[in-house]
Amino acid sequence: MDTKSNSNIKRVVVAGGGTSGWLVAAALGKVLGKNLQVTIVESEAIGRIGVGEATIPPLRTFHRLLGIDEAAMMREIQATFKLGIEFNNWGKIGDSYIHSFGVNGKDCWACDFQHFWLAGQKKGLHQKPIGVYCRELIAAREGRAMGGDKSGMNYAYHLDAGLYAEFLKRHSIKHGVKYIEGIISNVNICEDSGYIRSLGMQDGTVVEGDLFIDCTGFKGLLIHGALKTGFEPCGQYLPCDAAVAVQSEAVGPPRPYTQAIAHDFGWQWRISLQHRVGNGLVYGSKFVSDDEALATLMANLEGEPITEPRVFKYVTGRRTEAWSKNCIAVGLAAGFLEPVESTSIHLAMSAVLRLLKLFPQDEIKQTHVDEFNKQTCEEFDRIRNFIILHYHATKREDSEFWRYCKNMDIPSDLQHRVELFRQTGLLPLHEKELFQTDSWTQVMLGQHIVPETYHPIVDAMETAELKHFLDGLEAKVRSEVVRMPSHQNFINQYCKAEPM
Repeated sequence: MDTKSNSNIKRVVVAGGGTSGWLVAAALGKVLGKNLQVTIVESEAIGRIGVGEATIPPLRTFHRLLGIDEAAMMREIQATFKLGIEFNNWGKIGDSYIHSFGVNGKDCWACDFQHFWLAGQKKGLHQKPIGVYCRELIAAREGRAMGGDKSGMNYAYHLDAGLYAEFLKRHSIKHGVKYIEGIISNVNICEDSGYIRSLGMQDGTVVEGDLFIDCTGFKGLLIHGALKTGFEPCGQYLPCDAAVAVQSEAVGPPRPYTQAIAHDFGWQWRISLQHRVGNGLVYGSKFVSDDEALATLMANLEGEPITEPRVFKYVTGRRTEAWSKNCIAVGLAAGFLEPVESTSIHLAMSAVLRLLKLFPQDEIKQTHVDEFNKQTCEEFDRIRNFIILHYHATKREDSEFWRYCKNMDIPSDLQHRVELFRQTGLLPLHEKELFQTDSWTQVMLGQHIVPETYHPIVDAMETAELKHFLDGLEAKVRSEVVRMPSHQNFINQYCKAEPM
């Protein structure tokens, strides 16, 4: 594509469907549909991976941008509320803690709440986990939940990935997105510029565009296959490289949190939907065979399986450039970490929002491309570090897998953050970091990284005043949670169909 043909971005082609593809199509169609022709190419024969079924709270903001009615969406895709993730056996065998989406207590201008909590502990005022001061965490433990903007709760969803993609598909087409079903057979490149000119389809048709979004999954048909963009792996920090997934019958009311249960060679997820449960086991293939991983998963299902198990192999890491020439990789084509903190859908959504902010008005400018790639790499690497923390901050030495995780080298900036917290309780974060102080604190404390000291400003409070402060916060959380309905009862009320 030469400069003249690249001087007017009017045709955007999304290659690949699934959650990522339809997130892109829905957003571009809704926000820029009057000025663009958005086309999505998806093959029903190839199908969707559709394993990830848990999300994190920023997706709610994205839905508001798209004008999605939350209750109607949850009803259509059989979604439930997610208040956090319960981690079992990660720090030690027998451990259990929740990384919730809520706020721990109340901080002040000089220091975060963990300093008040720790001071109270050291002064003998309590021996309670920090979670007693977090509304969402206590609600999750008790099987309670509320949703909607008026609730004030910080929550995400458990959802059926296949139904969610279909929901976004209908939403996209309603906003003028053109849908083409078929298999991409080749990617046509302009010899002069190296830009993508068009996609050749298996049936002989050609789909031309000015800007191409690669949502073709791990294979990265455009960004990797055609443009040969590099890939930076991070398997040395994240030793799991495979997963097996299966759906099972629900045997009780849905939990308002994801379960992440550590095993000798990885960890197992349980995700409760309205109509079934999603299960999977993430593992390191160097530490266990596929057959043993599958057997472990099937032996730990709570209900009868209703699908055949599927095994996935993957490489963790990211593209060195998510935006190359006139192609932007979104979702698995851009990179993959792993599902322990449910960040895959978020990274796709974040890429879409980044694209909307940096969308080329007339032509693709290298400054736009560079800024997009810079932000993408920073976000990916910071989330990567948070996930590494879960594996590295363990006292387990009972298996080869956990010995590797405990003793592996970690990125220097993560090592600095861990040691700073261990010695002082401080957690200085980067601007716009996805996981904030409450998240880092809950995981570190949950996996036995406890600060040696607290901020001296806390000692400005008299001991009696500190006790009153902590007791008041705990009582406030308790009073708010006790008024909440059960998760199941709230779903029944919130997601019921409107009368005709």
